[in-house]
Amino acid sequence: MFGATEALRGVDIEIHAGEIVAVMGPSGSGKSTLLHVLAGVLKPDSGTVVYHETDITGLNEAERSALRLSEFGFVFQFGQLLPDLNAIDNVTIPLMLAGMKRREALRQSATWLDRLGLDGHGGKLPGELSGGQAQRVAIARALVTAPKLVFADEPTGLLDSLAAENVMVTLTELARAMGTTVVIITHDPRTASYADREIIVRDGRITAGQTAEAAHR
Repeated sequence: MFGATEALRGVDIEIHAGEIVAVMGPSGSGKSTLLHVLAGVLKPDSGTVVYHETDITGLNEAERSALRLSEFGFVFQFGQLLPDLNAIDNVTIPLMLAGMKRREALRQSATWLDRLGLDGHGGKLPGELSGGQAQRVAIARALVTAPKLVFADEPTGLLDSLAAENVMVTLTELARAMGTTVVIITHDPRTASYADREIIVRDGRITAGQTAEAAHR
């Protein structure tokens, strides 16, 4: 419950370490609300979210913010890159918020941009990048702190099919190599096909859950 709005109803899911899960459903189904609850961005009126034996719904806002900074990474549909900062400075943000010195943050960020095929693009502003390049910068920013869990909200929603494929291949391959858990919010079956398992949300309820392989037979 969120005030008078029952956004999620009786949701009960378990996500395992290293698993890539796609949460699917039509617009307004509650899937983005579910992501924000799982990430501790929204605090529900009832229910619990347990992360590594800690009930994060019992943490205060400062504690939840610290958890997101140290353990979680985020990739959004619109990238949410800061428009006045170039690509490499956007990637340094979580490192510097964690207290890393700027020189080391720049070094690590440059390494990640190279890994994502963005060598030579670090000095470009977000407006000078293609949609696919901007999303790869967002992926670098999400993974640069080696998070245990990444939340991706419609990460391919604004991309053409080729750029979307490149982004999902990059995100899932790197996550699997790092052992990072990924929760993907999407309405696109092609994006969901990169996950190990799909969860279907309708009207705030979990209505189905299956492996992605089974879903696309």
